[in-house]
Amino acid sequence: MPPAIASSSLQQRLDEAREAHGVPAASLAVLRDGKIDTAASGILNLDTDVEATTDSLFQIGSITKVWTATVVMKLVEDGRIELDAPLRRYIPEFTVDEITIRHLLTHSSGIDGDNLADTGRGDDALAKYVATCAALQRVHPVGATMSYCNTGYTLLGRVIEVVTGRVWDTAMRELLFEPLELTHTATLPEDVLRFRAAIGHISPAGTLVTASKWGLPRTAGPPGAICSTASEVVRFARLHLSGGEGIVDASTAAAMQQPQVAVPSAGVGTSAAHWGLGWELFEWDGRRVVGHDGNTIGQAAFLRVVPDAGVAIALLTNGGGAMGLFRDLLEPLLSETTGIALPAELAPPQKPVAVDAAAYLGVYERESSSLRVEARGDGIVAVMTMTGIAAEITPEPVELPLERVAADDDLFVTQHPAAPGMWLPVRFMTFADGSRIVHLGGRATPRVGD
Repeated sequence: MPPAIASSSLQQRLDEAREAHGVPAASLAVLRDGKIDTAASGILNLDTDVEATTDSLFQIGSITKVWTATVVMKLVEDGRIELDAPLRRYIPEFTVDEITIRHLLTHSSGIDGDNLADTGRGDDALAKYVATCAALQRVHPVGATMSYCNTGYTLLGRVIEVVTGRVWDTAMRELLFEPLELTHTATLPEDVLRFRAAIGHISPAGTLVTASKWGLPRTAGPPGAICSTASEVVRFARLHLSGGEGIVDASTAAAMQQPQVAVPSAGVGTSAAHWGLGWELFEWDGRRVVGHDGNTIGQAAFLRVVPDAGVAIALLTNGGGAMGLFRDLLEPLLSETTGIALPAELAPPQKPVAVDAAAYLGVYERESSSLRVEARGDGIVAVMTMTGIAAEITPEPVELPLERVAADDDLFVTQHPAAPGMWLPVRFMTFADGSRIVHLGGRATPRVGD
């Protein structure tokens, strides 16, 4: 068995790596052999100079989805939700018959996933949200692939409300937070303000500044609004390692970690190969790893869990080079606690592969994002423009040069300014009905014109 990680070593690693990547503050927790080691470093808010502590709250962003999925699966266990029932059974005003609860959990519904409509701060926010989904486009045929779907998880939050008779925030607290004895986990700003909390930081002009907004609309609660500490995030992860801790059955926890739909990138580099019921599923060094990341306005969070080793690692951050920080910390921590070696980073081939630009050119659009793929020299470039809340994170158009990986594959790689030095997979796909998409950042964006 690998030796234990000394808390002093964990603190030193976090301090040094955080400074190297220009991250204002970070909180790290490692669960191993039932014991949690923690460290915190840096400043929660560069305007106030409040220092980070291990009990400081950060926005965990889309890691929230696994928490929402866990409550859905508890209700499935209790016979109050049927996994393969149509969504309309629980939300009759929803207009699409073939979309099921399972489709929403696995991001395979085809609903445009970035509807972040703000329907107010009232307890009826999710009920009002359903009507805003009526005009959303389909980004792919139902079940044909996966496309990351915040919209679907807000709808799942509404299903929880309908089934339990409680608003999502209350249901999460009573069915999950309190049974786990989580004292520093909250969903509403007025509850977060009871604690020391981080604000996000962005770099619109190359200089790190506090974000103009602290949080997301209440409708974004089920997909991304939980705030917590790194230690409580790994305590949540522990219920998926130890048979549910009385919250869900061991069989349910195991079922959530089984492949449901393939990710178009096919797990190249360190990306996920499949999606489970809430979890991203990775195959690293021949072993199953589950996890999820989260991004809000200037905050980023990361969680990786190795079920066969009983290990969970959580990192919460509030700006700067968060992705590079996570990689630098994860690689040695995984090796020391589980013996897993991270796969090599995704990269383009040393010799450029020829591209028939005409096969990919066009305008691809979905809610909150537009991509214009155009020819440049011997290759192609995607010019991405964000709108709505997404523009708070990426306010200016971004040019993404696309480099083909192999002549017999429509897989490309690119680099995004938000993750410098890291290559991201991009895949072009054509479905049986002739519709075409580009799959980037986990999302399918359909081609809408020349």
